[in-house]
Amino acid sequence: MNFSTIDFVIFAVYCVFIVGLGLWVSRDKKGTTKGSKDYFLASKALPWWAVGASLIASNISAEQFIGMSGSGYAIGMGIASYEFMAALTLIIVAAFFLPIYLHRGIYTMPQFLEQRFNKSVKTVMAIFWLLVFVFVNLTSILYLGALAIQNIMGVDMFWGIVGLALFAAIYSIYGGLKAVAWTDVVQVVFLIGGGLVTTYVALDLLGGDGGVGAGVRTLVEKAPSRFDMILEKGQEGYMELPGLSVLIGGLWIANLYYWGCNQYIIQRALASKSLDEAQKGLAFAGFLKILLPLIIVIPGIICWTMIQEGQLNVLSKSDDAYPTLLNMIPSGIKGWAFAALVAAIVSSLASMMNSVSSIFTMDIYKSYINKGASDTHMVKVGRVTSVVALLIACFMAPLLGTLDQAFQFIQEFTGFVSPGALAIFLAGFFYKPANSAGAMAAAIGTFVFSAMFKLLLPGIPFIDRMMLVFLLCIALILLFSAFGKKNSEKQKELTYPKGLFKTSRAFKICSIVLVAILLFIYTIWW
Repeated sequence: MNFSTIDFVIFAVYCVFIVGLGLWVSRDKKGTTKGSKDYFLASKALPWWAVGASLIASNISAEQFIGMSGSGYAIGMGIASYEFMAALTLIIVAAFFLPIYLHRGIYTMPQFLEQRFNKSVKTVMAIFWLLVFVFVNLTSILYLGALAIQNIMGVDMFWGIVGLALFAAIYSIYGGLKAVAWTDVVQVVFLIGGGLVTTYVALDLLGGDGGVGAGVRTLVEKAPSRFDMILEKGQEGYMELPGLSVLIGGLWIANLYYWGCNQYIIQRALASKSLDEAQKGLAFAGFLKILLPLIIVIPGIICWTMIQEGQLNVLSKSDDAYPTLLNMIPSGIKGWAFAALVAAIVSSLASMMNSVSSIFTMDIYKSYINKGASDTHMVKVGRVTSVVALLIACFMAPLLGTLDQAFQFIQEFTGFVSPGALAIFLAGFFYKPANSAGAMAAAIGTFVFSAMFKLLLPGIPFIDRMMLVFLLCIALILLFSAFGKKNSEKQKELTYPKGLFKTSRAFKICSIVLVAILLFIYTIWW
C-alpha cells in the first residue's frame, strides 16, 4: 500500500491520540493509588454508551476484519449469522445473565463458579480460560493483525507482531480496564467509520463508471449464492454453517457462551455504573452488531465478485480478501481505513490482556499463591501477568501461518470450551439441584466429548458438535444432581430477590426493534 502524506498524518494522529488518551485516563488522582476495583473494573463507573462501545471495540478485531471477510469471500453472507444472532443474544444476556452477576458483586466469571459451586470448579475453568485466551485468542489476534500489516504495508510478520503488541501494551497494561474502555469509545468510531468507508470505496470500484449504485447491482446480480443466510447440504461452507442448525442449534451455544459467560466480554458490563446502564449498553452493542456485516463480511463478497468480473486475480488464501481491498483504496483515505483495522486489533489485544490478568490475579494468584495480597499488590501482579501473556502470544502467533480461514479455527477450538461452560453457568443460574460434582464433570466432559467427536466423527459440522456436547454436559449435570451429594447452602443462594429481572421501558423497546430488524433480514436473505 502506497501511503500518501495525508494517510501517514491521519494514522499518526490516531496513534498519538489513543496512546495519549489511554495514559491520561490512567493517571492516579493526587494522593491515591489504583486498587483492584479501579484496575480490573474501571472503578465501576462506565456509562451505557461506553459499555456498548467497548463491547464492540473489544469484540471486533483482525479475526473479524480479516478472518470474517475471508469467510465472506469463501462462504458468503451466511457467516454474518454470528453477528446477527449476537444482537439477539446480547438482549438475552442483558435481561437474564447480568442481573445475577451484578447481584453477586463478582469481578470474574470463575468467582461466580466458586460462589455457586466450589473452589475446584472455579480453578479448573479459570485454567481452561487462561489457556484459550492466551493460546487461541491473543495469538490469533496478533497473527491476523500482523498478516494484514504485512500484506498492506510489506512489514515483516515478526515486526508487525511486535509493533501491535507494544502499541496495545503502552497504555493498557498501566491503566487497566479504565484505559481500555475509554480508548475503546474512540476506537469504535475509527473502526466503524473506516470500515464503512472501505466498503463504500470497494463498491465504487466494483461498479466502475457506474459508481456505488452499479456496484451494489453487480454484487446482487453476480453473487446471489453468496447471500444465502441458510446453507443447504452440499453447498460450499455447509460444514461451517450447517443449515438450520445455525438458527436453532450450536450457534446459540457459541453466542450465549461468548456474550454471557466470557470474562473478555462481561467485564465491561461488570464495570458499569448500574444494572440499567449495563443493560442499555448491551442493547446499544446489539444495534452495532447488526451494522457490522456491512463492514466485515460484504468486503469479502465484493472481493469474490471482482474476481468473477475479472477485476482481480484469484487469491492464494481467503484471509487475503480484506488486505487486497485495502491495497486498492485511493490515496487520501487509506490512513483512515488502516487506522480502523489497527484500532480493531489493538482494542481487542488490550481487552484480552486485561481479562487474562483479571482471572490470573483474582482466581489463581490471590486464591493459591498470596491470599493476603493487598489491592495495590494485585494491580502489580495484573500488570506482570499481562506482559507474560503478551510475550507468549507473540512467540505463538507465527505458527498460525498455515491456516486458510483463521476465523473458523478460532470458533472451532473455542467450541471445545463453550458447550461445557455454558451448561455449567445455565445450571448455576437456574437449576437449584445442580452440584459441584456435576459442574466438574461438565468442565472435563466438554473437552473429552469435543475431542471424541472431532476424532471419531469428523463429518459432523463443529456447530452441530457443540450442540451435542452441550446436551451431553447438561445430562452429566442432571445425572450428578440426581445421585450426587446435595449442597443445601449453595442451593439457597439461588433464590433471587423480587424484581431482579425487571428491565426498563427503554430496554424493552430496543429489544423489540432489534428482533423486528433480525426477522426482516432473515426473511429477505433466507
